[in-house]
Amino acid sequence: MAFRRRTKSYPLFSQEFVIHNHADIGFCLVLCVLIGLMFEVTAKTAFLFILPQYNISVPTADSETVHYHYGPKDLVTILFYIFITIILHAVVQEYILDKISKRLHLSKVKHSKFNESGQLVVFHFTSVIWCFYVVVTEGYLTNPRSLWEDYPHVHLPFQVKFFYLCQLAYWLHALPELYFQK
Repeated sequence: MAFRRRTKSYPLFSQEFVIHNHADIGFCLVLCVLIGLMFEVTAKTAFLFILPQYNISVPTADSETVHYHYGPKDLVTILFYIFITIILHAVVQEYILDKISKRLHLSKVKHSKFNESGQLVVFHFTSVIWCFYVVVTEGYLTNPRSLWEDYPHVHLPFQVKFFYLCQLAYWLHALPELYFQK
């Protein structure tokens, strides 16, 4: 029995997808422009979901700093980060906690408690490190008076507002989870 050598067929390089004339080149260019415009339009909407809204420039002696106010558009940002939190929650569950709990051979009750405690440990550890980073970089550690001067602080630095938005997203994501655990 003789072995035949197989040749691989790649559909992208077959004759159906070869550009034959100038009309095909024009069509490809128009398609690229339309895709670019689509990304241009969606990029403006994506910023509403990803970045904190309501930025305000505050002049200082050296230059100007950007602070953030709060408003209803922040709810869209929180909703986006709730989905990100759900994804991160599933990743921690799948790649860390499930592998550890399989080795421990826990009962159902202990398995549930282990998963809940493991998620909280990961969240609190991350929050403490991130909070410490914000405290150090924003100068709250070297100048603690800035925490209560000009209270209430309605204009927040980017890192502080983003930290608050992510904390809200985590705790709002936890509310339905409490309902589903019962």
